[in-house]
Amino acid sequence: MHIRYKFNNFADCVRHTYRTEGVHGFWRGVWSPLASITLVRTVSFSIYQKAKYTYDGWIRRATGSSPLVIANTKDALPTLGTVTCFGAAGATAGAVITFIACPFELTKLSAQIAVLMNDRNRSSVDEPLRKRIQSYQQMGTIKTARAIVKHRGFRGLYSGLQFHLLRDTIGTAIYFMTYESAKQVLANGRGASPTSPLAVVIAGGLCGLVSWACIYPIDSAKSIYQRNCLTTQIDRTAKPKRPHIQFFNRRMYRGLWVSMMRSCVVNAIFFSAFEFSKKHINRLEYDKELLESHGK
Repeated sequence: MHIRYKFNNFADCVRHTYRTEGVHGFWRGVWSPLASITLVRTVSFSIYQKAKYTYDGWIRRATGSSPLVIANTKDALPTLGTVTCFGAAGATAGAVITFIACPFELTKLSAQIAVLMNDRNRSSVDEPLRKRIQSYQQMGTIKTARAIVKHRGFRGLYSGLQFHLLRDTIGTAIYFMTYESAKQVLANGRGASPTSPLAVVIAGGLCGLVSWACIYPIDSAKSIYQRNCLTTQIDRTAKPKRPHIQFFNRRMYRGLWVSMMRSCVVNAIFFSAFEFSKKHINRLEYDKELLESHGK
């Protein structure tokens, strides 16, 4: 038995959340992403940076041309080598962080949908299933994770891992590939450095828009499958039916514009801070090396 809930549109979801939970409802499940975002971002960018140089070395040995040198050269446009290098490094980072992010996203989802499902399905579920749904309400991240393990075992924390892995591998590849390429094109168009502030802001926002537009149906299928894992009356060894990833079904794109707008703003700010910090750190390291050389 699967629990179903339906909203006519985004505004209907907002009204229902406010009516049933108040302003607090819009921040339901916030502690899980707050707990994971620093770790996930740090690991993701660390892996991306190392993978980028690794793939650059492979491509340079194979073709005699360095993608990273091209990407940081004024007036040079993206090439097949640069796109491949950034895309492969992004895919590598996305695949690895999946195993860190999946349990956190699942606990966030369980906290967010529990109240909505319980409220909209009062007469359509039996008592055992209702208690399961209610057990996810009013919980913190740790307690929610414990409830998931109780109902589905430790592997339950990785429900939907296949969808998550596919989404993050493809999405992160597109994310970094779009950012690096757009930053290069925009900077060259103004005759500026590849890390000019305007190019970074626009490229950061654009990579969030493009990546979500490409992988949103995969994310929708992941959320549907994880929801069913949390609320279906089956034993912990069985699995609900996997939803199909339908790229040409409008229903799979519900809420897309909200995710795109959020991602655009967040990534524009994030990459601006990232590039600024990187420049500052590089400058400090250069000054340190300069002082040490004068000391000798």
